[in-house]
Amino acid sequence: MSALDQVLARIDADLDASLDRLFAMIRIPSISTDPAHKADCRRTAEWLAAELAAIGFDASVRDTPGHPMVVAHDPDGKGKPGPHALFYGHYDVQPVDPLALWHSDPFEPRLEKQPDGETWITGRGASDDKGALLTFVEACRAWKAVNGGLPINVSMLFEGEEESGSPSLRPFLEAHRDELSLDVALVCDTDMWDRETPAITMMLRGLVGEEVVITAASRDLHSGMFGNAARNPIHLLTAILAGLRDADGRVTLPGFYDGVKELAPEIRAQWERLPFDEAAFLADVGLSIPAGEAGRSVLEQVWTRPTCEVNGIVGGYIGEGFKTVIPSKASAKVSFRLVEGQDPETIRAAFRAHVRAMVPADCTVEFHQHGGSPALALPVDSPVLRKTLDALTREWGREAALAGTGGSIPIVGDFKRLLGMDSLLVGFARFDNRIHSPNEKYDLSSFHHGIRSWARILDALSK
Repeated sequence: MSALDQVLARIDADLDASLDRLFAMIRIPSISTDPAHKADCRRTAEWLAAELAAIGFDASVRDTPGHPMVVAHDPDGKGKPGPHALFYGHYDVQPVDPLALWHSDPFEPRLEKQPDGETWITGRGASDDKGALLTFVEACRAWKAVNGGLPINVSMLFEGEEESGSPSLRPFLEAHRDELSLDVALVCDTDMWDRETPAITMMLRGLVGEEVVITAASRDLHSGMFGNAARNPIHLLTAILAGLRDADGRVTLPGFYDGVKELAPEIRAQWERLPFDEAAFLADVGLSIPAGEAGRSVLEQVWTRPTCEVNGIVGGYIGEGFKTVIPSKASAKVSFRLVEGQDPETIRAAFRAHVRAMVPADCTVEFHQHGGSPALALPVDSPVLRKTLDALTREWGREAALAGTGGSIPIVGDFKRLLGMDSLLVGFARFDNRIHSPNEKYDLSSFHHGIRSWARILDALSK
């Protein structure tokens, strides 16, 4: 048997022990948003550090103004082939409310056999992120048990505030830049493509958020006495918002698409092979007609094309009954999801210029900034990506998907901007895992194959 085959056999033989460790971790109610569980968060960090130390890592609990970090390094890692990888996860969990909707104690994990033959690991944090985090730790445990060490140099960073906004993370990265600026970050907090198809998330969209407030008259006005003569800021605001897209769904801001690249033919071909039903995707939310840019597939729209969306509008009387008023103010919240090649501040400036150009001289406008981060994409020809893709395909027996995501993961941007590292996002969650909801679960097959997948990835990266 090869070294890898021996590791995979050890993982299979030790699955029950791996489950026992996951159950022990789930039993600690590490709810980061609740001050009553501050001690539980520290207890979880100390539990993790002790487990990592037991398999030969130099592991420590690092204090922050909030919940502690866990940092671990392999003392035997220097000089090994392949990249020095930083594995990231979080040990904190969401609150369990409403408790009455749980089928069992959220902090007393169970195995539940399902009619389709799958087994669920149930409990808060089973999927997000304790189960996912331990897939990597258990893979390292097996490598060290069989071969006395890992095939590449590995460090780990676990935080305890991801579910409460990660307020301590960025200052911690800045303070420990020299220690944590490694070759590549491995992030496990993502999903599979479907129940049988693993995925690498290689594209993350960026984000710009803006709140715009337009003021017309100095006070609300009677619409009979002032109608026509006085400017209505709701009319003005809705005209501005309507002008952000043309009839073909393209965003009209000057320069908005500058730097936006077309999808690589190789990726387009792979996406066309994925089992994705556009009609079902929309039908699931009660729709049937694709919006956005004409001629673009739904996957392109949600993964690789920039967006402009109005997330909320406020103005005038919205209570019960009817009030004939011309409001003094109207406001809207607008967000832009960005793709690689777009600069957040350039987009913000273009949006503000668009608004100001349409506001009459006797009205005023103010803007409130709500975040701004660039998109991130792992190069298609990245050796790390290619080796990981092959390892996942071998483990799951089907071609791993190169996926995008419409959302943004702030930690990945911080790794890039602060530490200069690209991130490889590989996770084994399924869309029905009920994360953040009652009855959270993690499939036993996800946990088992996840451990085996990381063992294969570590081996592949050493080649």
